[in-house]
Amino acid sequence: MKKQFNRMRQLANQTVGRAEKTEVLSEDLLQVEKRLDLVKQVTHSTHKKLTACLQGQQGADVEKRSVKSPSKKLPLTILAQCMVEGAAVLGDDSLLGKMLMMCGETEEKLAQELILFEFQIERDVVEPMYVLAEVDIPNIQKQRKHLAKLVLDMDSARTRFHQSSKSSSHPSTLQPGAKAESLREEMEEAANRMEICRDQLSADMYSFVAKEIDYANYFQTLIETQAEYHRKSLEILQSILPQIKAHQEAWVEKPSYGKSLEDHLNISGREIAFPIEACVTMLLECGMQEEGLFRIAPSASKLKKLKASLDCGVLDVQEYSSDPHAIAGALKSYLRELPEPLMTTELYDEWIQASNIPDLEKRLQALMAVCEKLPTDNLNNFRYLIKFLAKLTDFQDDNKMTPGNQAIVLGPNLLWTHTEPNMTEMMTTLSLQIVSIVEPIIQHADWFFPGEIEFNLTGCYGSPIHSNHNSNYSSMPSPDLDQSERKQQHDQTRRPLSVATDNMMLEFYKKDGMGVRVMDTSWVSRKGSATLTRKTSSTPPGLQGSVDTLIPEQPGELACSPSATPPTGRKDLLRQRVAKSAGHLSCPPTPRGGPPTPPLPHLLVPHCPPPLLSQTPTLRSPCGTGSRVPAPCLPPAPTALVWLHSPGPAPFLLFFLLLLVT
Repeated sequence: MKKQFNRMRQLANQTVGRAEKTEVLSEDLLQVEKRLDLVKQVTHSTHKKLTACLQGQQGADVEKRSVKSPSKKLPLTILAQCMVEGAAVLGDDSLLGKMLMMCGETEEKLAQELILFEFQIERDVVEPMYVLAEVDIPNIQKQRKHLAKLVLDMDSARTRFHQSSKSSSHPSTLQPGAKAESLREEMEEAANRMEICRDQLSADMYSFVAKEIDYANYFQTLIETQAEYHRKSLEILQSILPQIKAHQEAWVEKPSYGKSLEDHLNISGREIAFPIEACVTMLLECGMQEEGLFRIAPSASKLKKLKASLDCGVLDVQEYSSDPHAIAGALKSYLRELPEPLMTTELYDEWIQASNIPDLEKRLQALMAVCEKLPTDNLNNFRYLIKFLAKLTDFQDDNKMTPGNQAIVLGPNLLWTHTEPNMTEMMTTLSLQIVSIVEPIIQHADWFFPGEIEFNLTGCYGSPIHSNHNSNYSSMPSPDLDQSERKQQHDQTRRPLSVATDNMMLEFYKKDGMGVRVMDTSWVSRKGSATLTRKTSSTPPGLQGSVDTLIPEQPGELACSPSATPPTGRKDLLRQRVAKSAGHLSCPPTPRGGPPTPPLPHLLVPHCPPPLLSQTPTLRSPCGTGSRVPAPCLPPAPTALVWLHSPGPAPFLLFFLLLLVT
């Protein structure tokens, strides 16, 4: 208690300046003392943040922990366990299950490496840093405080000794020597204790300065341990990546839309792209006679569903056989979404140059030369598609898709420019050039690609089983039948039009009260020709009837030939119903492949206007199966025959309206 009182009095005197303060540390040691505080602050903060980075082994005794039995599960360990369990649920037969199993095992290895890394970091960095910040530096600071107390004791003893010496020199003081000697001994003892503490403190401070390189090695060890951990983790990842890629490349069920044709064929091991073969085969079964095929837009939801099913390689033929427009739309979308057009952008300039040749024979030869430059995969698929379009032309009387119409709707999906042109340029010059390329190739498909072709290469697309209102699709003629057999079979069961086309045509019929037989728009290109003739039935070239048989010139009356077989299709019933509502008798179609029936006098319409022909018309070969002939000996351009039956000038207005519809 007395020492404490003396220290407080001495400190107060030093504070007010009545006593001298003894400085026992050198200037260097005072700088070291200041540095101790900074090092402690930085080390403590770093230790705290580094400990927060550790995902496991926190808060447990280092001696009781081990790498094999960590005190806490790492997030990577939990993730690996979840992946392995998910792989067991999905099974090894699925690609996703295999990926989960391989990735789960990899994450488990990474978790083990992370546990080892954190164990080393905590042992070699975190613990030594904790000792430095919480043990070594505080001990030095504690000694410094103790030295300060000893200095106060020494100063207090010296002050009292000096005061005692002054008072002993006074004559009235009795026995001055004993008290002064006692104070002197106390002062010397305090000085000895202060010197011992000062020497110990100086040694610790100098030792701290000498060990600064060891403290810096903590951070070097941290970086080296991290580098080793990441190096081992990288080795694990690099060893598993080739296996993952190999499994994915070996998996054949990959999306085909928007992917390279070459990659798709290499992965699937096919010669013809799966969407092309699937769509073509289904259209051959149920869509060859669909009016406006490739032109009428399908339902967006059905198209999206069909594209998705083709992407995953699963296709329900029965579901889509009743909607050929969705199948055609899926085929067009696949061709358009190819990264490179089927006819290749590399040959774009050559295609355009070949189409600009005015002479038809030379133009065909130039197109053939460019076609032979196509890559093998592109050439095989282009040949497959052109042969299908040529077969589609055989049914142009029903589907209204002539080679020109096919080229208009499919040409931009087969070839486009390197850069995106503006809309005006696309709708005019480029479209016409592309049409002039594709149309002659379709017209002369047998010359460009001689020989027959098997469309169902994989044999996976049989005739679907139909029911309800779609049952008439089951009686569609096979594309492998002869032309005459196909016509006869088609006449027995006529396929209905699409619902949208039937409804729109019915509205026009009810509004105008007209009967329209069969139309073709190719007569519009013949300027100055106002001749309207009745279109003949699908009779091969060379077997056409005479002009008198086709349109008998009977003043004031128009002969109509009834069909030998009653109409069975919706189109025929619709025409007959509309003709009756207009007050005229429309002629039912002559059976395809059969001889025309001579006109019957008692079936003449009494109020029909006279024919528009004042002279015997000049007939040309109709657009039928004989419109495609081998080049270079080309036939004259085919001319379509149109027959309109109406009491007034409204057929021309109706024609242009139906032209927009079809």
